[in-house]
Amino acid sequence: MLVRDFDFDLPAELIAQEPAADRGGARLLYLPRRSGAVAHSTIAALPTWLHAGDVLVVNNTRVFPARLLGHRVPSGGAVECLLVARLDTATGVVSSGFSVPAERWEALVHPGQKLKPGSRVVFRGAVTLNGEILERRFFGRRTVRLWTDDGTPVQRAVETIGHVPLPPYIKREDRGSDRERYQTVFARTSGSIAAPTAGLHFNAALLAALRERGVGVTEITLHVGYGTFQPVRVEQVEDHRVEPERYEISSEAAGAINQARDQGRRVIAVGTTTTRTLESVGRANEGRIVAGGGSTDLFIYPGFQFTVISGLLTNFHLPQSSLLMLVCAFAGRERVLAAYREAVQERYRFYSYGDAMLIL
Repeated sequence: MLVRDFDFDLPAELIAQEPAADRGGARLLYLPRRSGAVAHSTIAALPTWLHAGDVLVVNNTRVFPARLLGHRVPSGGAVECLLVARLDTATGVVSSGFSVPAERWEALVHPGQKLKPGSRVVFRGAVTLNGEILERRFFGRRTVRLWTDDGTPVQRAVETIGHVPLPPYIKREDRGSDRERYQTVFARTSGSIAAPTAGLHFNAALLAALRERGVGVTEITLHVGYGTFQPVRVEQVEDHRVEPERYEISSEAAGAINQARDQGRRVIAVGTTTTRTLESVGRANEGRIVAGGGSTDLFIYPGFQFTVISGLLTNFHLPQSSLLMLVCAFAGRERVLAAYREAVQERYRFYSYGDAMLIL
């Protein structure tokens, strides 16, 4: 299966640069899996497409301000660092004459070629965060050591001076408002470098309407990492690999999902991250959802047999991306690409801050 078979034409002006004026303001394209007969609606009308007893499963991860902007030491050249994953707490380093704790992180850094092992960087704001490149890896990856001058915990410093890691197709600098608008209303546990964007559409009014309809909402956690949006750099779909991402499922969520399936009620995943988590756990447990934590590197593409979900609410995704391949696996490549062409014709807004698609 060729990656180029998942391409489509998208005018640049349809890539949403700003969120909708309110969380309930997005459009909704409805795609039935059987007929493919597209209908156009709004996210506020989501309850009308659902049945009493349906269970929506949302991802309650929280995005942390993982983008650091600073300078090389001593040259002063600009440096950008995207923290990808915390590796461990490193041994202390000596700063200002005393030992302070340090942490090791995996990061994407720019300019990568100039930042070799031993290079020093500094990120300044209300607190100063120091960095040292420890190891060069692949595709701009580095292992970095981070510490503060005064012993302030590294993660607190990151929360203070870091920037929201808006996707690269949003061609503007992040603003203070993005710190909350690029979070879902379910966001609880910090750990993601990208939002589970299908959840961005929910607000109090929509949740109340879902409750009135008799639709249940339950939460799981998958911390969105680089694996979710890493480029597909191979020609054959089957050769792509997704990096592991951490998840956690509570006993309450597992019970609600299993009970719904046992009773023949629909389980509808809100987002591709939720889908990957549920299908990964279900695949390992004969279709059952088991409470607990772990990591998943499941890559879903056409030919995959779904065992847990029977519906999907998602945003519109990048051409040739693993996320688009997941959607095509669920609803069929030709059907999904035809729906995408219609979405382009109807001027839907695409990607993270864009409109939504419901597949049932």
